[in-house]
Amino acid sequence: MQRVAVLGAGSWGTTFAKVLADAGTPVTLWARRAEVAESVARERRNPEYLPDVRLPADLVATADADEALDGAEAVVLALPAQRLRENLEHWRPHLPDGVTLVSLAKGVERGSLLRMSEVIREVTGAEADRVAVVSGPNLAGEIAAEQPTATVVACTDHDRAVSVQHACSTGYFKPYTNTDVIGCELGGACKNVIALACGTAAGLGYGDNTMASLITRGLAEISRLAVALGAEPLTLAGLAGMGDLVATCASPLSRNRRFGEALGRGMSVAEAEEANHGQVAEGVKSCDAISELARRHTVDAPIVDAVRRVCAGEVSAKEVGDELINRELKVE
Repeated sequence: MQRVAVLGAGSWGTTFAKVLADAGTPVTLWARRAEVAESVARERRNPEYLPDVRLPADLVATADADEALDGAEAVVLALPAQRLRENLEHWRPHLPDGVTLVSLAKGVERGSLLRMSEVIREVTGAEADRVAVVSGPNLAGEIAAEQPTATVVACTDHDRAVSVQHACSTGYFKPYTNTDVIGCELGGACKNVIALACGTAAGLGYGDNTMASLITRGLAEISRLAVALGAEPLTLAGLAGMGDLVATCASPLSRNRRFGEALGRGMSVAEAEEANHGQVAEGVKSCDAISELARRHTVDAPIVDAVRRVCAGEVSAKEVGDELINRELKVE
């Protein structure tokens, strides 16, 4: 790829732009605020999201979306899941013809219950083979510090996935390809909800046995839902499934894990948001959509639904924890 545009200069968008630049791929990063773009361009830093990371000299930054999109062969969408549609509708007339669209967002859209690739296709009219997703154990802070990790680039068009793979392959960032977009997206979306549950358990004072149980049973829920929607079971045993789940559930860098801990300590969603400097974890925004998706496909997802009820204020974290422990006995 001769030129890539990354739309969204949050921590993951900025980090992925850095990965592309380090891989030798010409990249332009679009920031919503002009001061962020100027800081990246002049000081080689994103002061709000990655203040201690020196960005590559050849990473171009702009607050003009048209400038970022001009001549791009791939457009990377690095936006929160619930804001993807509104932004993409604005950018749609300016997207180059035939461009590869790459989603970094991990969530299920409220209301429509669509995965992010489905939102992209619905808004842009792009065929499925033009849309790729990136998912895996990809905590932005560690990648920005060039700590080794792996990820999955999924697209129904294998050759297009390989093209994205080559564009973002570095000595510290190892991309694998997959054609199972459904499995990769649901693994990435659902793990945020399970991470909220793990954080909540930690906030309640529970230890590693509880954590391991939630991760394992959470993976069972994710796998049931993904397979019901057409995913390959083995995808959920890989980087976009188990890999992403473990990293997000266990790491103190995980926003969903930290948010869950606040809920476990008795905070409301609003109080937890304030404690997290006004940032709401993606799992909070997607848990009701994922729970409804499971209900419509008659998939048993008690952990996901428990998180939904806690986030909705219907039940306390302690009460729902007791419910989960006292569920009926059955075969694993």
